[in-house]
Formats: sequence, structure tokens, C-alpha cells
Amino acid sequence: MQMSFMLPEIDREATKKEVESSLEKYQMYLLMDPEELQPKITQSFNLAPAAPNNQFHSSTEEIALKKVDQERKRKEYLLKIQKAVNRLSFKERSIIINRYLKDDDVYDYEVYNELGYSETNYYRIKSRAFYKLAFILRIEIYKEVKQDELCGTDSRS
Repeated sequence: MQMSFMLPEIDREATKKEVESSLEKYQMYLLMDPEELQPKITQSFNLAPAAPNNQFHSSTEEIALKKVDQERKRKEYLLKIQKAVNRLSFKERSIIINRYLKDDDVYDYEVYNELGYSETNYYRIKSRAFYKLAFILRIEIYKEVKQDELCGTDSRS
């Protein structure tokens, strides 16, 4: 009996959705302004006395710490997506940048007309770019494999 090893199959539709979700998150992070984390200006009172310890935490300090941490995460994510897109070929990169990474919200037909690609060629290149981005970003999704298929045996002797 011969044991066969099968590589897991990529779930193309779920992977495509995951890549699109990541690119949409990139767009949202570009638009995100962390002004909602501003310190309160109004004074507040508390009837309970402060605990006698050496730590002092004000709402301003907590907000500042959250703001710095949020901004760091946002910049890291933007840089991660930019580096991933820069690893693509010129055609793939131009499609992803024009369709997903610019400020304007555009449709696929506008992008392939602007770049001078046929519709079929555009979608073929875009699909390949998504596939590569999924692996670069490590967000690919695999199809579920039954246990007996995973460790399947070959009946040929």
C-alpha cells in the first residue's frame, strides 16, 4: 500500500473575499482620523477617595496611550499592504492600486478602460494578483478536507 500526500486545496472564493476585505480595511485606515480619542475637557468628580498608591492615571494619559497604540497599528497595517502590493508585477500592481488603494471609489470597468486592458485580460490579471496577495499576506483560505481524504491510501500495489 502506498501513502499519498495531498496538498490542501485553496478555496478561491473565500480567499478572494478575504483579500478584498483586507484591501477595504486599507482604504478605511487611510480615511481613519483618530480624533474620536480626544481627552475630556470637562471636569468630573468622584466621591470615592483616590487609592493611596504611587500610580497616577488620568483619562488624558489613557487616551494618549490608546491613540499612540492605535496609530502604530494603523501605520503597520498600511505598510504591510503597501509592501505586499509592491511585490506584485507591474500589471497586477497597477490594477490593485487603481481599483482599491486610491482615494476615489471606482468600478472595475473604469479601471480596465483606463489601463487599456480587455475585460477578460483585466479579470485574469486581477485574479492572479489576488491569489498572490493572499499568499504574501498569509490570508489564503483552504478548503476543508475530510480526514480519510487527507491520509488517503492508494489501493494500487
